[in-house]
Amino acid sequence: MRIRSDGYYVNRHSCFLLQYHLVLVTKYRHPVITGDIEKRLIDYTQQYFKDRDCVIQAMECMPDHIHILFDAPPQINLADFVNAYKSASSRRIRSEFPEKLRPYYWKPYFWSLSYFLGTVSERTTEAVKKYIRNQKEEPDSPTADS
Repeated sequence: MRIRSDGYYVNRHSCFLLQYHLVLVTKYRHPVITGDIEKRLIDYTQQYFKDRDCVIQAMECMPDHIHILFDAPPQINLADFVNAYKSASSRRIRSEFPEKLRPYYWKPYFWSLSYFLGTVSERTTEAVKKYIRNQKEEPDSPTADS
C-alpha cells in the first residue's frame, strides 16, 4: 500500500481512502489508562496498526478511553480487526501491568465489550483530528449562548 500525492492510497487493484474514528472504553470506565499503561498502550497500538497496513492519523488516551483516527485498506474486516485489537491489547496490558490493574479488575478484563467506530470523510478529517487532539484540554466555560 502506498500513498499518492493527493492523499489517496493505491495497491495492486484499487485506489482508496478509508478513514475511521475508533473509540474504545475501559471496562466499567475505570480510569486505568495513565502513566506507564498509557505509554505502553500507545506503543502497542502503533505497532499493531502498522503491522496490518493501517495508518494512524491521530490518537489520544484519556484515563477511561482511547480515540484512534486511522486509515485502513479495503480488505480489512473492521469487526474482526477491532475485536482482535481489543483482545490482543487487553492481554498485553494485563500481562505487563497486573499489579496496577488488580484494584480495578478481578477478572481478565480491560476493554468494555462495546466500542464506537465511525467513518470519516475528506471534509471531516481535520475536524475529527482536532477533536481527538483536544481531548485532554479543559472544556470551554459555558457562554451566554449555551
